Amino acid sequence: MTDDVRARLEAILLIVEEPQSLVSLATAVGAPVPAVRQAIEALVEDYDGKTGGPVRGFELREVGGGWRLYVREEHDDLVSEFVGGQAPSRLSQAALETLAVIAYKQPVTRSQVASIRAVNVDSVVRTLLARGLITELFTDAETGAINYGTTDALLEHLGINSLDELPHISPLLDGAEDVGSVDGFDERTRR
Repeated sequence: MTDDVRARLEAILLIVEEPQSLVSLATAVGAPVPAVRQAIEALVEDYDGKTGGPVRGFELREVGGGWRLYVREEHDDLVSEFVGGQAPSRLSQAALETLAVIAYKQPVTRSQVASIRAVNVDSVVRTLLARGLITELFTDAETGAINYGTTDALLEHLGINSLDELPHISPLLDGAEDVGSVDGFDERTRR
């Protein structure tokens, strides 16, 4: 049972943002507090390399009455530099709306997106391209317009395997439960 408790604790500790008390962790993994305390001690020793394995780049620390994974102090500068060099993680409302249009209508041109959103989307499209969430699929031979589509990076960020897993848009719009096409979105042709 100890290995199972350890594995479940690791899963919880990987996602928590705040230190968790032993009682909270015990409740989360469905194990008695003494078993959780023992598993925590075993994880600390494992991560610190005291069980024959390597010292990990992270550690399990008790802070403020709770337990949480932290980057080891000797790696703080490395992690700070890495995180500081990354693009901001949050997208603006305009970027999210533009991304939604592209995801549901692709392949789609910039002017088609602008028509649906009723605003200029040039800078937002550049931002989405720079973040690797959309890509240029092809250029229309007649008009010269670039058609855009989403990338695998978007699927990864959304935690889905394909665009078919996107929710149907109609139920999300007020009064559009039985409508097949709403504001330029056609449920039947969504890719």
